[in-house]
Amino acid sequence: MTRLPGLGPRGEGWVVLQFMLLSLVALTGVFTGGAWAGALASVTSLAGLVLMIAGAALLGRGLLDLGRNLTPVPHPRDDAQLVETGTYALVRHPIYGGLIATAFGWGLVAASPLTLLLAAVLALFFDLKSRREEAWLTAHYVDYETYATRTRRFFPGLY
Repeated sequence: MTRLPGLGPRGEGWVVLQFMLLSLVALTGVFTGGAWAGALASVTSLAGLVLMIAGAALLGRGLLDLGRNLTPVPHPRDDAQLVETGTYALVRHPIYGGLIATAFGWGLVAASPLTLLLAAVLALFFDLKSRREEAWLTAHYVDYETYATRTRRFFPGLY
Protein backbone atom coordinates (compact mmCIF):
# COMPACT_ATOMS: atom_id res chain seq x y z
CA MET A 1 0.00 0.00 0.00
CA THR A 2 1.00 3.65 -0.16
CA ARG A 3 1.10 6.49 2.33
CA LEU A 4 -0.02 8.96 -0.33
CA PRO A 5 -3.44 10.44 0.44
CA GLY A 6 -6.48 9.50 -1.61
CA LEU A 7 -7.62 13.14 -1.83
CA GLY A 8 -11.21 11.99 -1.95
CA PRO A 9 -12.83 8.56 -2.12
CA ARG A 10 -11.97 8.15 -5.81
CA GLY A 11 -9.04 10.57 -5.97
CA GLU A 12 -10.95 13.65 -7.08
CA GLY A 13 -8.43 15.99 -5.44
CA TRP A 14 -5.65 14.55 -7.61
CA VAL A 15 -7.64 15.54 -10.69
CA VAL A 16 -8.16 19.10 -9.42
CA LEU A 17 -4.42 19.49 -8.73
CA GLN A 18 -3.63 18.01 -12.15
CA PHE A 19 -5.77 20.56 -13.98
CA MET A 20 -4.29 23.39 -11.95
CA LEU A 21 -0.73 22.32 -12.85
CA LEU A 22 -1.61 21.78 -16.51
CA SER A 23 -3.17 25.24 -16.63
CA LEU A 24 -0.05 26.79 -15.09
CA VAL A 25 2.16 25.03 -17.64
CA ALA A 26 0.01 26.30 -20.51
CA LEU A 27 -0.26 29.87 -19.23
CA THR A 28 3.37 30.34 -18.26
CA GLY A 29 4.39 29.25 -21.74
CA VAL A 30 2.19 31.97 -23.19
CA PHE A 31 3.15 34.75 -20.78
CA THR A 32 6.79 34.02 -19.91
CA GLY A 33 8.14 32.64 -23.18
CA GLY A 34 10.87 33.99 -25.40
CA ALA A 35 13.76 33.62 -22.95
CA TRP A 36 16.10 32.63 -25.76
CA ALA A 37 16.25 33.44 -29.46
CA GLY A 38 18.14 32.74 -32.66
CA ALA A 39 19.53 29.31 -33.47
CA LEU A 40 18.92 28.04 -29.92
CA ALA A 41 15.25 28.95 -30.19
CA SER A 42 15.01 27.20 -33.55
CA VAL A 43 16.58 24.00 -32.22
CA THR A 44 14.54 23.94 -29.01
CA SER A 45 11.34 24.74 -30.92
CA LEU A 46 11.91 21.80 -33.24
CA ALA A 47 12.77 19.48 -30.33
CA GLY A 48 9.74 20.77 -28.43
CA LEU A 49 7.45 20.20 -31.38
CA VAL A 50 8.68 16.62 -31.71
CA LEU A 51 8.09 16.08 -27.98
CA MET A 52 4.60 17.57 -28.21
CA ILE A 53 3.66 15.35 -31.16
CA ALA A 54 5.07 12.24 -29.46
CA GLY A 55 3.32 13.19 -26.22
CA ALA A 56 0.01 13.77 -27.97
CA ALA A 57 0.34 10.41 -29.75
CA LEU A 58 1.09 8.59 -26.49
CA LEU A 59 -1.76 10.35 -24.70
CA GLY A 60 -4.25 9.78 -27.53
CA ARG A 61 -3.35 6.13 -27.95
CA GLY A 62 -3.61 5.64 -24.18
CA LEU A 63 -7.12 7.09 -24.20
CA LEU A 64 -8.18 4.87 -27.12
CA ASP A 65 -6.66 1.71 -25.65
CA LEU A 66 -8.29 2.27 -22.26
CA GLY A 67 -11.70 2.43 -23.93
CA ARG A 68 -14.67 1.93 -21.63
CA ASN A 69 -12.32 1.55 -18.65
CA LEU A 70 -11.45 5.26 -18.86
CA THR A 71 -12.36 7.32 -15.81
CA PRO A 72 -11.36 10.88 -14.95
CA VAL A 73 -10.32 9.86 -11.43
CA PRO A 74 -7.41 7.61 -10.47
CA HIS A 75 -9.55 5.04 -8.64
CA PRO A 76 -10.64 2.27 -11.05
CA ARG A 77 -14.31 1.77 -11.77
CA ASP A 78 -15.84 -1.24 -10.06
CA ASP A 79 -16.61 -2.92 -13.39
CA ALA A 80 -13.30 -2.01 -15.07
CA GLN A 81 -10.93 -4.57 -16.53
CA LEU A 82 -7.13 -4.43 -16.48
CA VAL A 83 -5.88 -3.32 -19.91
CA GLU A 84 -2.52 -4.85 -20.86
CA THR A 85 -2.67 -4.48 -24.64
CA GLY A 86 -1.81 -1.71 -27.08
CA THR A 87 0.10 1.13 -25.45
CA TYR A 88 -0.54 -0.47 -22.07
CA ALA A 89 1.69 -3.39 -23.09
CA LEU A 90 4.58 -0.88 -23.11
CA VAL A 91 3.74 1.53 -20.26
CA ARG A 92 1.35 1.58 -17.33
CA HIS A 93 0.40 5.27 -17.60
CA PRO A 94 0.62 6.44 -21.23
CA ILE A 95 -1.80 9.32 -20.63
CA TYR A 96 0.39 10.76 -17.88
CA GLY A 97 3.53 10.13 -19.94
CA GLY A 98 1.96 11.90 -22.89
CA LEU A 99 1.03 14.91 -20.78
CA ILE A 100 4.54 15.10 -19.32
CA ALA A 101 6.18 14.95 -22.77
CA THR A 102 3.76 17.55 -24.12
CA ALA A 103 4.44 19.88 -21.18
CA PHE A 104 8.21 19.70 -21.67
CA GLY A 105 7.74 20.16 -25.40
CA TRP A 106 5.60 23.24 -24.81
CA GLY A 107 8.26 24.68 -22.50
CA LEU A 108 10.86 24.25 -25.25
CA VAL A 109 8.61 25.69 -27.98
CA ALA A 110 7.71 28.67 -25.78
CA ALA A 111 11.35 29.13 -24.73
CA SER A 112 10.22 29.46 -21.12
CA PRO A 113 12.42 28.30 -18.23
CA LEU A 114 9.47 28.72 -15.85
CA THR A 115 7.32 26.44 -18.02
CA LEU A 116 10.11 23.84 -18.09
CA LEU A 117 10.34 24.06 -14.30
CA LEU A 118 6.59 23.58 -14.00
CA ALA A 119 6.79 20.65 -16.44
CA ALA A 120 9.27 19.06 -14.01
CA VAL A 121 6.85 19.71 -11.14
CA LEU A 122 4.10 18.13 -13.27
CA ALA A 123 6.30 15.05 -13.86
CA LEU A 124 6.87 14.71 -10.12
CA PHE A 125 3.14 15.17 -9.51
CA PHE A 126 2.27 12.41 -12.00
CA ASP A 127 4.84 10.13 -10.42
CA LEU A 128 3.12 10.59 -7.05
CA LYS A 129 -0.38 10.34 -8.53
CA SER A 130 0.52 7.15 -10.39
CA ARG A 131 1.84 5.60 -7.16
CA ARG A 132 -1.45 6.40 -5.38
CA GLU A 133 -3.37 5.04 -8.37
CA GLU A 134 -1.28 1.88 -8.47
CA ALA A 135 -2.10 1.15 -4.83
CA TRP A 136 -5.79 1.17 -5.81
CA LEU A 137 -5.08 -0.85 -8.97
CA THR A 138 -3.15 -3.47 -6.98
CA ALA A 139 -6.08 -3.81 -4.59
CA HIS A 140 -8.54 -4.02 -7.51
CA TYR A 141 -6.67 -6.39 -9.86
CA VAL A 142 -5.03 -9.62 -8.73
CA ASP A 143 -2.53 -9.50 -11.64
CA TYR A 144 -1.54 -5.84 -11.36
CA GLU A 145 1.78 -6.38 -9.57
CA THR A 146 2.89 -8.88 -12.22
CA TYR A 147 1.87 -6.45 -14.96
CA ALA A 148 3.74 -3.62 -13.23
CA THR A 149 6.99 -5.60 -13.04
CA ARG A 150 7.11 -6.07 -16.82
CA THR A 151 6.04 -2.58 -17.97
CA ARG A 152 7.54 0.87 -17.52
CA ARG A 153 5.64 3.62 -15.74
CA PHE A 154 5.48 6.46 -18.32
CA PHE A 155 7.80 6.04 -21.30
CA PRO A 156 8.60 2.85 -23.24
CA GLY A 157 12.15 1.71 -22.48
CA LEU A 158 12.87 4.71 -20.22
CA TYR A 159 10.77 5.09 -17.09
